[in-house]
Amino acid sequence: MAASATPDSASTQRIVIENCAIATVDADDTEYATGHVVVAGNTIESVGAGPAPTGLANVVRRIDGTGHLATPGLVNTHHHFYQWITRGLATDHNLFNWLVALYPTWARIDEPMVHAAAQGSLAMMARGGVTTASDHHYVFPRGAGDLVGAEVRAAAEVGVRFTLARGSMDRSEKDGGLPPDFAVETTEGALLGTEEAIDRYHDASFGSMVHIAAAPCSPFSISTELLREGAALARRKGVRMHTHGSETVEEEKFCHELFGMGPTDYFESTGWLGEDVWMAHCVHMNDSDIEAFARTGTGVAHCPSSNARLAAGIARVPDMLKAGVPVGLGVDGTASNESGELHTELRNALLINRLGAHRESALTARQALRLGTYGGARVLGRADEIGSLEVGKLADLVLWKLDGLGHSTIADPVTALVFGAAAPVTLSLVNGRPVVEGNHLTRVDEDTIARNARAEAQRLARTAAAG
Repeated sequence: MAASATPDSASTQRIVIENCAIATVDADDTEYATGHVVVAGNTIESVGAGPAPTGLANVVRRIDGTGHLATPGLVNTHHHFYQWITRGLATDHNLFNWLVALYPTWARIDEPMVHAAAQGSLAMMARGGVTTASDHHYVFPRGAGDLVGAEVRAAAEVGVRFTLARGSMDRSEKDGGLPPDFAVETTEGALLGTEEAIDRYHDASFGSMVHIAAAPCSPFSISTELLREGAALARRKGVRMHTHGSETVEEEKFCHELFGMGPTDYFESTGWLGEDVWMAHCVHMNDSDIEAFARTGTGVAHCPSSNARLAAGIARVPDMLKAGVPVGLGVDGTASNESGELHTELRNALLINRLGAHRESALTARQALRLGTYGGARVLGRADEIGSLEVGKLADLVLWKLDGLGHSTIADPVTALVFGAAAPVTLSLVNGRPVVEGNHLTRVDEDTIARNARAEAQRLARTAAAG
């Protein structure tokens, strides 16, 4: 039986999708072999088995979803958009060596570069079913222009819901950190810049298109003062907190040498565990670390492709899920995941975790889909708005084409989506508005974005080479 809501007004414009398989990713993992979704304005009005309710007023579009699977839109919980213009570099490095190799180039970015890179990153994700994207931007060279505004503008142009984690670094090489001295901010400057971004752009209302989070970069590039003051600022402003944590064995060693404790204990000592916090990677977590995350409700952005690219290791995702840790998926920066797509991370999360201790029982296709949808929404603090197809939630959804060559002989649609080749996106809605139609972006021109990004990548390379 369909769940439905009484519309506020008969004049509300409606989109009706019928005859498709549906994976709602609700609390019961409700699925329909053949069902419908009705979108009224920017919210889901009805979802259920069989055809849509009769007598609907003001239906502006009716879509036959035969051969398709409808799911919630994918939610990306960790990225570094600026890296779109430094892909394919340092391809045989571990994390620390990779950072040392690339920081000097990244420290030359400016506003046009960041805008072009953000457009490229967002466009690639949106075309692959991402409807909400989070970016962790922490490089703010002096005189580079309005980098926060460049990213917010790019997200609005592509049409994707956006969480900008306003990052920062204040521990440079002279302080025992990894970034070069010219690539960091002062502690005061980082805190002021974060507060300015929150005051200017954060919108806490239901259906908001922009959230801001406070996001000092990582233990090896930030001071303890910045962590503590950043947490106080975030909680005073009522925004979420994000950072990198427990990504490599080198980070573990760094924390023990500098702070006398591992990353999780260090973060807890500085106020950085809690339901308002999520961390990227969390590869090297022992039982005590996982228990601390579960006890405090701290979330994890799992980035399987990047972890493999940088030889960081296999995160203990099955153990985290069993303990009750909120886990979502992340692309990570495209200098460590050149494809820049989240829908491939569904498959990679499943396959890579099956190489770990739990083997074939590590993750199922449906668990992987949940990580990429509801799990991500929970990590970003938006599970009451997005992440599942339920009445009253925002109309962020994707219609995946599964009757083509790559998928037509895989009987189960969720298995086809997760185990199969990257599925074409016939339709992607954000706030009830199309951002993808027929596997093409509707609001921006892909070729123009590609040309602009290439030009800015070449300009950055020249600037970095000139020193």
